[in-house]
Amino acid sequence: MVRREQRSIGLATRRTASPGAKKNSAGIFAELEQLWSQCAPNFHQRRLAAHAQTLALSTLLCLGRHTVTGLLTTCGAQFHDWTSSYRLFSHPRLPLETLFAVARRAVVSQLAAGAPVCAVLDDTLLRRSGRRTPGVAWRRDPLGPRFQTNFVRAQRFLQVSLALPLREGGCRLIPIAFRHAPTPPKPSRKATPSEQKHYRAQARATRLSQRACEQIRDLRADLDADPASATRRLLTAFDGGYTNQTVLKHLPPHTTAIGRLRKDAHLLFRPDPARQKARGRRLGYGAPAPTPEQVRTDDSPWDTLTFVHHRTTHQLRFKRRTSMMWRAAGAHQVLQLIVIAPLAYRLRKGSKLLYRDPAFLICTDENLDPRIIIQTYFQRWGIEVNFREEKTLLGVGQAQVRCPHSVESAPALTVASYALLLLATERAFGDSRDALLPRPKWIHASPAARISTQQALNQLRAEVWGRGLGLDNFSGFASAQPSDTKPQKSSFPLASAVCYANA
Repeated sequence: MVRREQRSIGLATRRTASPGAKKNSAGIFAELEQLWSQCAPNFHQRRLAAHAQTLALSTLLCLGRHTVTGLLTTCGAQFHDWTSSYRLFSHPRLPLETLFAVARRAVVSQLAAGAPVCAVLDDTLLRRSGRRTPGVAWRRDPLGPRFQTNFVRAQRFLQVSLALPLREGGCRLIPIAFRHAPTPPKPSRKATPSEQKHYRAQARATRLSQRACEQIRDLRADLDADPASATRRLLTAFDGGYTNQTVLKHLPPHTTAIGRLRKDAHLLFRPDPARQKARGRRLGYGAPAPTPEQVRTDDSPWDTLTFVHHRTTHQLRFKRRTSMMWRAAGAHQVLQLIVIAPLAYRLRKGSKLLYRDPAFLICTDENLDPRIIIQTYFQRWGIEVNFREEKTLLGVGQAQVRCPHSVESAPALTVASYALLLLATERAFGDSRDALLPRPKWIHASPAARISTQQALNQLRAEVWGRGLGLDNFSGFASAQPSDTKPQKSSFPLASAVCYANA
């Protein structure tokens, strides 16, 4: 039976390319396969590598909840035995460190010669309601109102992201570590004194600052083991929760820390050589220095700095104080203090006032350029964007797994896939975006500062599923409505529903 030809409005049907047209052979999927080829040799078996690659690709293509069964349905394995997929997560078969190492080396390879490696560290919560799931405990809800402390049951993870410079300017943070950071269960009231003592020792060893210190040391060791990054300096930026003696006193060599400081921190000057005694204990600290808030409110002049952040030029005022010391950093650390005046700007008329509070930064390198310090700390906001995209777009933490190894490996595989997707997008469309999937009509026509993650997911779906839907030429994916006298018959736009899905 011959049916009348039906064409969807706004979508091009299958057609042959013109003689002068350039075939789009490269894309996100091709770059993603190239990155995964570097991960495959680290698996014990090739079938495990193929299985992990299939599940990793399914996390990027899944349109529903990102459970293990949802990934199996996406890759068409819903009618096969699913136990092997759960065993892949419940047993130590995924070389997660190697997957993140591929992303780390890819970021370092795109840095300029002699440029430092900028790392951002922060923690996040994955909400889980199961009472028997390992690592689940009552945590303080960071999205709760300031006037009320709310608690949720969730798992805690620690993530490290590296700053990848973009060709059009700016940077994008690429996750290179995602580790589970649980706390030990609190013993009951009837616990023995030895059990209470063991719990307190475990709590000290697993506190978040200690985990962050271990993560920084591991990152520095990985950089030293790679000849391409052994000579590069490591700049680590974090918020005030990690600006403490646990992190600052145990920094590895060739590493600089940039953290946010309290406005009432008790700082000190360097010891005066004239007051040093010839015999006895030498002075480790000098006279008390003004607090960061006192430095902000004194009569000293402000320095001005002009920088561009996401294609927006900002005039920033700051004050700098060198040769400062802090007891939490130790007597061997000479610091510099950066006080940033509130920017207080609005993205558009009537919108929320942003950056209305001052910022107080401390750096363990007193000779580092203030511009580098401020730009590195401003890049820290990118890790918050990583958390939002990992949870909303890729469904990190939605997998219903309860084995001790699965609760860590399943979210880590999703984050590793997210990191490889960002790298593949930058490699495929860093210079030109001619072959990129056209954006909807309601999106602003001006070019964005970078390709969004949702746009990259749509592009990957178009490349993987487009040919199965009868779309060979992606350059004519979107076409204008033909001027026919007869109206078209309504048909379900399958290609548009799949490639532009925002589930």
